[in-house]
Amino acid sequence: MMGDGTKAMLAKPIQLADQVTKFADEAHNFRQECLDLKPKTERLSALLRQAARSDLYERPARRITDDTEQALDKALSLVLKCRPHGLLRRVLTIIPAAAFKRVHTSLDNSIADLSWLLRVSSTSHSDEDDDDIHLGLPPIAQNEPILFLIWEQIAALQTGGSLEARADAAASLASLARDNDRYGKLIVEEDGIYPLLRLVKEGRMEGQENAARAIGLLARDPESIDRMVQAGVCSAFAKVLKDAPMNVQATVAWAVSELAGNCPNSQDVFAQNNVVRFLVGHLAFETVQEHSKYTIQSKVNSIHSAVLANKDTSSGKPPHITDDSLESGNHGHVVARPTTAAKPSRSNNGSISGASIRGREYEDPATKNYMKAMAARALSQLAKGNLAISKSITESKALLCFAVLLEKGTEDVRYNCAVALMEITKVAEQDADLRRSAFKPTTPAAKAVVDQLLRIILSEKPEHDELLVPCIVAIGCLSRTFRATETRIIGPLVGFLDDREEVVIKEAAVALTKFACTENYLHHDHSKAILKAGGAKHLIQHVYFGEQGVQMAALILLCYIALHVPDSEELAQAEVLTVLEWASKQAFMVQDPKVEELLHESKGRLELYQSRGSRGLY
Repeated sequence: MMGDGTKAMLAKPIQLADQVTKFADEAHNFRQECLDLKPKTERLSALLRQAARSDLYERPARRITDDTEQALDKALSLVLKCRPHGLLRRVLTIIPAAAFKRVHTSLDNSIADLSWLLRVSSTSHSDEDDDDIHLGLPPIAQNEPILFLIWEQIAALQTGGSLEARADAAASLASLARDNDRYGKLIVEEDGIYPLLRLVKEGRMEGQENAARAIGLLARDPESIDRMVQAGVCSAFAKVLKDAPMNVQATVAWAVSELAGNCPNSQDVFAQNNVVRFLVGHLAFETVQEHSKYTIQSKVNSIHSAVLANKDTSSGKPPHITDDSLESGNHGHVVARPTTAAKPSRSNNGSISGASIRGREYEDPATKNYMKAMAARALSQLAKGNLAISKSITESKALLCFAVLLEKGTEDVRYNCAVALMEITKVAEQDADLRRSAFKPTTPAAKAVVDQLLRIILSEKPEHDELLVPCIVAIGCLSRTFRATETRIIGPLVGFLDDREEVVIKEAAVALTKFACTENYLHHDHSKAILKAGGAKHLIQHVYFGEQGVQMAALILLCYIALHVPDSEELAQAEVLTVLEWASKQAFMVQDPKVEELLHESKGRLELYQSRGSRGLY
């Protein structure tokens, strides 16, 4: 809305309009032309004074005020030339015939711009005025029609019209942001964030959803997101996640994932506003027991008690509450992909609120599933590269929730839980304390997570294909937590080296490298296990014929195996030394100095242990 600075700007054009009106009466030359300007300057004077009394939309108001001032300044200059002067001055003063026409056009444009500005800024505008809305673009927007549409929608949000009109305006802005990145930037630049946040706080369910969706779609770059954070988006979203209809909470969770994913600087601000806590609460609802508070000690106890309660089950699957409670929350129809802001059909119980309001259990299954999917998606982006948040998540009941939902959830829920675990384990891979505290193999939650990751990896069902990559990555990141007695992992990962999908092959090779690399204390045992599972032949094939990303991943893994078990008969029979010698001559394979050094060292180890005869003569 318009501040005092913009209102002060109106003083000069008002003064100019009054001066043109006054001096037009005093014109001597071109008197009629000057008098013809008078009605327009009087009209402008009235509009400017009305604007000074109104609460205007500031962004277009400043531009229109500047243009109006320039038009009036030119009109005043022209009128002054027509006042009585000496004979010599009159002879030397030449006024082109087109000058008055240009001034008339400029004044007409300013009148049209100001009239439009007052109309869109009027709080009394209602649906009854709809017939007058699209009479044409204001002249100021002729060169950029989309700007006119953006201004109209933001003005509708700002000027306190009906909640329905504001909800429609938010939906229009969301549509514009979805269609074009440039439109999204314009919406942010034209101060669209504050009125959208206001609607998130004050609107009804549809308006809140539309506004949250628009904000998520506008979160395309760090600069725009920084503006949102400064405007208070984190606290506004936290309030919704604590107490709002579940449909709105799910859309807000999706928006959180967009902001956190595109601007890591926002992660900690969300955490400071308890967003992580609320998201874990939504994930835990009807998934695990909720008798404990969100505290480190009580969460550990709740995981332990939940596991003990189901310890005697014979299925081997992770602990969970009754099948009925899980099915009621996790077996609805598949909802929209998590990469969009799509949502399931609205529940009849739309007024039922979320985290702090009883009655969530009456929401329809599709809404509950969508909420869990978006909560997991948001947690994955908040945890990405963030040690403090990852630690906070693992100290809650979230790990057990992820394990249960990987088994029981719908497609989107399982996928987003797998991605969340992938991001958390990536952080844990780099932090020994987090790895030891959160993923110690003997802890019930960590064991449940690993069991579910392995269940997906071992599954041959096609519906699990999209889950493979995040699960493979997560297992690789946890490589240093496994004991030598854990024999379920290496074989399946080696099997993926023979997969049809290049991304699966590459991630399997990278994961196996984390088992075989020098940093892994059990690298000797793991290297032998990879060879025993038949890994050498697959790796050699990929080094020679794989796509470049797969080639490099396969080469690095083969180098580590050769470095740690150079006396292996499998390596000798597979003629791995020949492969490494060939790779050392490929320029693109030795561009990275670290790879070149590893290749040189592993080749030297093989040359020391493998006889010339065992390689054959080539």
